[in-house]
Amino acid sequence: MIVALIPAHNEEAGIGACLDALLAQTCPPDLVVVVLDNCTDRTREVAELRPNVETFETRLNTHKKAGALNQALEYMAPWFDHNTRVMVLDADSILAPDFLAEAVRHLDRGYSACGGNFRGQPGAGMLGMFQRNEYARYARDVARLKGRCLVLTGTATVFTWPALRAVRQARQADTLPGSSTGFYDTDVLTEDNEMTFALRTLGYTVIAPKGCYLTTEVMPTWRALARQRLRWKRGAFENLRQYGFNRLTAPYWGRQLVSLVGIIITAVYLASLAAAPVLGIHIAPLWMGVSLIFMAERAVTVRERGWKMMLLGFILLPEMLYDIFLQGVQAFAYMTAAMNRKEGW
Repeated sequence: MIVALIPAHNEEAGIGACLDALLAQTCPPDLVVVVLDNCTDRTREVAELRPNVETFETRLNTHKKAGALNQALEYMAPWFDHNTRVMVLDADSILAPDFLAEAVRHLDRGYSACGGNFRGQPGAGMLGMFQRNEYARYARDVARLKGRCLVLTGTATVFTWPALRAVRQARQADTLPGSSTGFYDTDVLTEDNEMTFALRTLGYTVIAPKGCYLTTEVMPTWRALARQRLRWKRGAFENLRQYGFNRLTAPYWGRQLVSLVGIIITAVYLASLAAAPVLGIHIAPLWMGVSLIFMAERAVTVRERGWKMMLLGFILLPEMLYDIFLQGVQAFAYMTAAMNRKEGW
């Protein structure tokens, strides 16, 4: 049995398209449940217009997506068995037709969770284009690693029920970090990242195969993008602090270190460019060569998006400004984490 859970808070604008794509799968789910979390719009009405879609309403939930999923899974658990597959899907995700079929195929091969490779949906002008290029590069990296992903994306992931049940049992036995005793951890902002840590800590294997493809919304404004990335970066760092430094988390800590070094190098590079005219510094041929290599890399990694995006990547400056913005958000995330400042949605 395949059960799809869609946590939704005021998603009337996009949930119809999400459900239509889900119901049109070549391997459709047996049950679709929209988890209504403190909705004040027409999300319920839009969902119930679709056939074979049920709704579940949370009660007094203050833990956002993780809390909503915990309530729904706890309620439905008695009807699940070891053959059940549970998909968790964001209400703004649009699945490719073969997503579920591909996911089930990998679960049947022995994986315990199968995540998606996401692309950006149209819209949001130049800012949306930057995000779509970023997502395309991430998907390319995962494909080159043959699906060996670091994080099971919250946009769409399919789990085996025994794996989810084992995570809850481990939380209740206090063998996983955090105070939550439910399926999902409610102490952090990145429940999908923490779930990946939990599964891998318990010895389960995860994958994000190229065939599990979907599109998700892009942030429409710079302010919204900053809020989203601050939540992601801060949450990822807090997950690492939860789990500490060990064999499992070492690669994640390594990526954090590389990101920090990248922020420092960018700051030094920009400062040197600004100071060069004043100090009479000339750019060495070596740095020109490095820049050309970097420009070529930016072009090649968005090849799937066409020659126009390759040209934009090669020009470098527009996407460099976008990257500097993201690095600034990450630097702020490190600062707020060091100050133990409370971060929210």
